[in-house]
Amino acid sequence: MTRRSCAIYATGIVCAHLLILGIALLVAQVFQTMIQERIKKEITLAKNSRVLEGWINPPPPVYMQYFFFNVSNPDEFLAGKEKPKVTQIGPYTYREYRPRENVTFLENGTKIFATNPKSFVFLRNMSAGDPEVDRVITVNIPLIAIMNELNSYSFFLRTGVSMLMGSMGIELFMNRTVHEVLWGFKDPLLSKVHSMKPEVDENFGLMYNKNGTHEGEFVFHTGEKNYMDYGKIDTWNGISKMNWWSSNQSNMINGTDGSVFHTFLSRKELLYIFAADLCRSIHLGYLSDTEVKGIPAFRFAPPSDVLAPPDENPSNAGFCVPAGDCLGKGVLKVSVCRQGAPIVVSFPHFYQADEKYIKAIEGMNPNKEEHETYLDINPTTGVPIRACKRAQLNVILKRVSGFPKTRFLNETIFPIMYVNETATIDDDSAAQMRTLLLIVTVVSNFPVIIVGLGAILLVILIFLVCRNRQRKTTKDETAYTQVSNQAEDSPENRTNQPLRNGSYIAMSPVEAQKC
Repeated sequence: MTRRSCAIYATGIVCAHLLILGIALLVAQVFQTMIQERIKKEITLAKNSRVLEGWINPPPPVYMQYFFFNVSNPDEFLAGKEKPKVTQIGPYTYREYRPRENVTFLENGTKIFATNPKSFVFLRNMSAGDPEVDRVITVNIPLIAIMNELNSYSFFLRTGVSMLMGSMGIELFMNRTVHEVLWGFKDPLLSKVHSMKPEVDENFGLMYNKNGTHEGEFVFHTGEKNYMDYGKIDTWNGISKMNWWSSNQSNMINGTDGSVFHTFLSRKELLYIFAADLCRSIHLGYLSDTEVKGIPAFRFAPPSDVLAPPDENPSNAGFCVPAGDCLGKGVLKVSVCRQGAPIVVSFPHFYQADEKYIKAIEGMNPNKEEHETYLDINPTTGVPIRACKRAQLNVILKRVSGFPKTRFLNETIFPIMYVNETATIDDDSAAQMRTLLLIVTVVSNFPVIIVGLGAILLVILIFLVCRNRQRKTTKDETAYTQVSNQAEDSPENRTNQPLRNGSYIAMSPVEAQKC
């Protein structure tokens, strides 16, 4: 066997093995399974390593922006002459710090306990004004809370309270600084109630007592048993199911807290997040592909049916409390889990809500770019790399018997303020993730690389075989070509020249043997 033949056979054998191995790995998805198992192993060993450091102390800066709606015509609105006119003021921006504390692994590392206290630091350079100076005219929420509480009491008691309010100069709208409305002030009406019921706090603020506190005690799944459960909430404040909504489905605590998701996300799946401030779980659907700092991501956002009424989304019937008492599209009453005023949440400017709520307030301008909530998540790691959480706080204003100042009110969902909570992966973390994704891409595509090498060798093999056959054909055609240049038909040649036998090209002619 010649050296050329050996090369051809060797190329063919290597090519066949590479193609068979590569195709087998592609079909079996061995490397994707290996990567998933590796991730699961890292999570399992996290208590002895720094894998969860980014989860415990998130490096990306989180910013909380507050926008308030200043009412310009409170007297005309209460007199029934005009619909309310509001002007958006803000943002008032705070840097939010949210480390996880009391982190403890449970049940052999299959679950993890943690609290998540949040603290806020005001950023003047990212704000439209000074919250301790700027004032806002808004609904007197402590008064609305008391009126709502007295709604089930006798008419005479409500009338007496109304007279007391009048003597104290308390109105349905208040004029306070942004800082007071946000972080708290001593309310005169609540102080009166506090003197009779000490358990009632005399201070009020939308974020009162929430700077440096957490939203509850969480137990999460680590994903050791099933990587699809990574980050999912097992219990919140010791419960695995709520009890204030009117259906079992609505009372379920589904999904993660929004900070992590399982690996290898699909565009077809729904992601569930439990929002403690909404007292419910919501789902997000795939919206589009995007990119953040060179990192590929899937954008997920709440679809319009998240806050749809039961006639559009029957699964939302359980959020009507009492059963059958439902609001319209795009709003959710959460006072059932937060005692006090009839609080309603929505997306900012009633984005994705019923048109009647938008038209009832002059100054509402909903748009997707400014008011949509979304998460940009890297599908390979399941890590959010950019997030925008936007929610609006509203209160229900309506006529209450015994309070003459409400006699011209029709039921209105009145906007108070909305928040824009944002976070984007920092540059150092982005660089680390790009490196990780490059390694994962190379490893996960190793079967493709093997098939590619096999295909290249197949082309080389075909070329070598064809060339070898061409060489053999040329050799056969030139085996008996005459070397002599003289004409054989000449009589002189036949008489005088000795006969010579044929010879191969590149070989010397051989003298014919004489008989």
